[in-house]
Amino acid sequence: MIRALLLTTLLAGPALADEIWVTNEMDDTVSVIDAESLDVIATYPTGERPRGVTFSRDFSRLYICASDSDAVQVMDPATGKILHELPSGEDPEQFVVAPDDRLLYIANEDDAITTVVDTQSRKVVAQIDVGVEPEGMGISPDGRLQVTTSETTNMAHWIDTETHKIVANSLVDPRPRHAEFSPDGRQLWVSSEIGGTVTVFDTETKAEIGKIGFALPNIRAEKLQPVGMVFSPDATRVFVALGPANHLAVVDAQSFEVERYILVGRRVWHMAISPDQTRLFTTNGVSGDVTVIDLATLEPLKTIKVGRFPWGAAARPTP
Repeated sequence: MIRALLLTTLLAGPALADEIWVTNEMDDTVSVIDAESLDVIATYPTGERPRGVTFSRDFSRLYICASDSDAVQVMDPATGKILHELPSGEDPEQFVVAPDDRLLYIANEDDAITTVVDTQSRKVVAQIDVGVEPEGMGISPDGRLQVTTSETTNMAHWIDTETHKIVANSLVDPRPRHAEFSPDGRQLWVSSEIGGTVTVFDTETKAEIGKIGFALPNIRAEKLQPVGMVFSPDATRVFVALGPANHLAVVDAQSFEVERYILVGRRVWHMAISPDQTRLFTTNGVSGDVTVIDLATLEPLKTIKVGRFPWGAAARPTP
């Protein structure tokens, strides 16, 4: 296709550094950023409205939620070619890969379902009824619990991955968008976009153990909309994207106190940490760029233009 030829660009020669892959929701593309030079080194076409993106555990495959194509696409990151599609249900938005690298858990926003797909057989192995408008997806480090958040029901649904049954439902503030387990698996953090909070749960008891609010001078409270989250490499902090507030919050993972705010691009959605654990990359939807933050100083280093409405981000180490 002429469109594919125009959209696909790749510098000659093998990749020399780690990479950050970013989905561009309005361009139907994924951009590849060299994590060392901080340049865009490739842009590949995808299905319609790519949002969630993640690598297989061995980094040999890239999974892309092509939401308006009703498909999860599987891309070869070495070539940028779509290898095949996985059955995903309607309007896949986010997903997580099981630690065994086999099962993919997909949020189907329009159907109020979590779909479980075997990536090897390419078959659906379960469909689990959850709340209305599921989006946030998390999986415990040991792979025993998967959590789906439902935006309209305002709940986090705890799913046993052996039985594919819901074992608990936890109420959170309005419009939960993201679920993130702590690296040790003892906590679950859930961001609530409209509620303006992050709720922290004890994984064992499913009890709420903390709630974090946000405040910035000269920014209205309704603009402080937490969405994507990621733990720092040493797990002492959690970075929270605050959407149209155009800032990240840096939260102490022990005290649940906000340490500071970092100005980034407009409408920050999600993040990825470079494989060498020195930099944080944020996707800024409205400004169409990625902010790079030095994790040692917590200072922005550079803004990188990508496609229109960048949404998801995933990191890949050098092959």
